[in-house]
Amino acid sequence: MSRPMAMTLELAKYLLPRRRWPERGKLFPMVLMLEPLEACNLRCIGCGRVREYRDVMDLRMPVDEALQAAEAAGAPVVSVSGGEPLLHPGISDIVQGLIEQRRWVYLCTNGLLLRESLDKFRSNRRLCFVVHLDGTEKVHDQVTQRPGAYREAIAAIGDAIARGFRVCTNTTVFHGSDVPDLKALFRELAQLGVEGLMLSPGYAHETVPEKELFLQKRESFKVFRALLNGNERFPFYDNPLFLDFLRGYREYRECAAWAIPTYTVLGWRKPCYLVADEHVQDLTELLDPALWERYGPGRDPRCAGCMLHSGFEPQSVLDAVNHPWKLLMRPKVEVG
Repeated sequence: MSRPMAMTLELAKYLLPRRRWPERGKLFPMVLMLEPLEACNLRCIGCGRVREYRDVMDLRMPVDEALQAAEAAGAPVVSVSGGEPLLHPGISDIVQGLIEQRRWVYLCTNGLLLRESLDKFRSNRRLCFVVHLDGTEKVHDQVTQRPGAYREAIAAIGDAIARGFRVCTNTTVFHGSDVPDLKALFRELAQLGVEGLMLSPGYAHETVPEKELFLQKRESFKVFRALLNGNERFPFYDNPLFLDFLRGYREYRECAAWAIPTYTVLGWRKPCYLVADEHVQDLTELLDPALWERYGPGRDPRCAGCMLHSGFEPQSVLDAVNHPWKLLMRPKVEVG
C-alpha cells in the first residue's frame, strides 16, 4: 500500500497558494487534531491526556460539533484521536461526515476495539486507521500496562488490511527505547502491509509524571540516527525533512504548532497539542501571530527541547514546499 496520489495532489493544491502566508503574518491549519472524547480503555505510561482531562472523561462531543470544528479549521486532513475514539458512540457518523466534507481522515486507535468496530465503517480511500504501537509484544504490553494489547493490535491491523482499509501505525520513541526491538516491529508491520509508519519523540510535558521516560534533544539525535540510518528501508510516513530534524541533520528554530490546532470536548487547546494554558471557543485565537511570540523554543521554558511532530513536522512541510530541492539533498552537517 502507499499514500493515495489523490491525497498528495489535494494537499499540494491546498498548500502551494498558502506557502508564503506565515511570512506575511497569516497562519492557517494544515491538519486538525480532533478529540471527540478523552476517555480511554488503556492507561499507558507517559500519557498525559487521561490525567489532564480526568474531570471530563464522561463527555462525548456531539457529531454536529465535531463537523463544525472541521469546517472552521478548513484543513484537508483530520486526525481523530483522544482518548480512544472508538469508544465514542457516534464515531462512525463523525468519520462519515468528515469524508462527506472531503477531508482525509486518520482515525487513531490503540487497536483493542478495532476488530469489533470494523463493521461500523466502509472502506474509503479518505479513511485510514492509525494504530499506536511502541514496540514488539513485551515492550508494547509494558507501555500499555495491558497483557495481550500487542497481539490484539496486530490482529486488528491484519483484519483491517484484509478488508480493504488503509492502515498506518504511530510509534513514540522514549528514553531507553530498544532500537533493535523497534526495527523488528517495523519489519513485522511492513510485512503486514501497512501504508506507513509514523514516528515521534516522547516529550515530557507538564501533565506527565514519568519524565525520566522522555528524550532530551541530544539523546533524540542519537536514538533516531540509530533507528533511521543504515541499509534497511521502512515505509516511514513522516516528511523526510522532519526525519532529518529528528536526527539532528537539519535545524528548525521555529515551531509551527499553529498549523495543527487541537479541538477537544472543552474547546480549542491554546496554544497547542501539548500545552493548554486555556481552552477557547474561537479558532482565530490560535492563528494570531502575536500569540506565537510567547511560545516555542527560546520563548516558553516548557517548549525547551520539544521536537514533537505536531509542531515541527508542519514546519518541515513548509520548508519542503518552499524549497523542494531540499528533498533531494542529503544533509552532510550535523546541527544542534
